[in-house]
Amino acid sequence: MPDVATLTKTVVWAGFGLGVIFGFFANKTNFCTMGAISDVVNMGDWGRMRAWLLAIGVAILGTNFLAWQGDISLTRTFYTGPSFTWLAYIVGGLCFGVGMTLASGCGNKTLVRVGGGNLKAVVVFMYMGYAAYVTLKGIFAVVRVNVLQAPAVTMQLSTPQTLPHLLQDPTGLDIATLQIGLAVIISLALIGFAVLNKDFWENKDNFLAGLVIGGVVVAGWYVTGHIGWAENPDSLEEMAFGTNSRMMESMSFIAPTAYTIELWAYWTDTSTVVTWAIATVFGVGIGSFLYAVATKSFRWEHFISAQDMFRHIIGAVLMGFGGVTAMGCTIGQGITGFSTLSLGSILAFISIVVGATATMKYEYMRMMREAG
Repeated sequence: MPDVATLTKTVVWAGFGLGVIFGFFANKTNFCTMGAISDVVNMGDWGRMRAWLLAIGVAILGTNFLAWQGDISLTRTFYTGPSFTWLAYIVGGLCFGVGMTLASGCGNKTLVRVGGGNLKAVVVFMYMGYAAYVTLKGIFAVVRVNVLQAPAVTMQLSTPQTLPHLLQDPTGLDIATLQIGLAVIISLALIGFAVLNKDFWENKDNFLAGLVIGGVVVAGWYVTGHIGWAENPDSLEEMAFGTNSRMMESMSFIAPTAYTIELWAYWTDTSTVVTWAIATVFGVGIGSFLYAVATKSFRWEHFISAQDMFRHIIGAVLMGFGGVTAMGCTIGQGITGFSTLSLGSILAFISIVVGATATMKYEYMRMMREAG
């Protein structure tokens, strides 16, 4: 039987360490998914978008290699369950895309900016975390559960919702072969699109960002799905120790922000403990802070007007609601969930991009009207 306390501490400290790496390099390379979309929409610059796609490709290849080796099982994650809540993925993704545009960055970028001294990001963090919390357990959960995830708009599949499982019957291939085959094809297509472009190499940080962020996601799966996966000595059921869901998890930043707010609110409650997700939130902020201090780029930033603050608060609330409803953010669904080849993750990723793009287009047209 495993030593539960030791195993849980190992997972949590590993999450903190990976979070530090994530935050340090996200700050160093200016990795920003909202910025990636903005660069493409407003300037036609694909550099940071290619970095994001490279991270997805690396995560897919590494994650599915671990699964093929038998180190982890991709059916042990909430991304791949048989309940395909398509409306929640779409609405949540659209809300998150709009929100991260108004709030000047996604959940990951918010944490990075907090570490760099951005006071606007502190406000976004608090509102985003509270909105995520009430979407998980409070008043917003009524809409999420009774409308967007209602049985009438939920497809109950007979298999996990990963592309390999969905394509197994039509192709007739065994699941292991189909899984690694699809992973190699999709990941190499994404990696090739990213790196086989001479403009991409004008900024080496984009390559570093994609490699490190994708690698951290893979490492997260290994920690929670292999090192932390063991038999519960009380129930005799296998589970992931140290995670909130008791399933294997990797990097994601919306629900974990809610768990962090809950931990602070119920600090004296012994049932509320630091988990993998909470540790990664702290890790990202501290990793970003360490980079900012080391490079003397730490500086206080604040809102320039009440309107600016209101815009960021609305964006933060939309991100909190949308991220929980879509079961992830640009990292949680856009890289971590995508790495499992989950159909829901792919749909959420597309919805986030559409929501952000539409908002940026609207903002541009509004500015043009005001300028004219």
